[in-house]
Amino acid sequence: MSTATPGTGIEATYTVDGMTCAHCVNAVTSEVSALDGVREVEVDLAGGLVRVRSEQPLAEAAVAGAVEEAGYQLVPTVPPAQGESGGCCGGGGCH
Repeated sequence: MSTATPGTGIEATYTVDGMTCAHCVNAVTSEVSALDGVREVEVDLAGGLVRVRSEQPLAEAAVAGAVEEAGYQLVPTVPPAQGESGGCCGGGGCH
């Protein structure tokens, strides 16, 4: 998912499978940072997340290719089904 962040460009967060250590973090950071337009990459090892700040939106396929080059798998972004807002409880609200 991408969002515009004032003063910092576009920010997108991706889920990555298979990262288990500092080497994983460094490999993913290095490969994603090499993509054109990328300003900053933050990897959350515990959450399996990669946050990317870039000058313009990045194609998910480009990010997936960089993550795969590092040896890991990007989990495809799936938009909520029509009528669902996402979040906990499938968008139905918590009890």
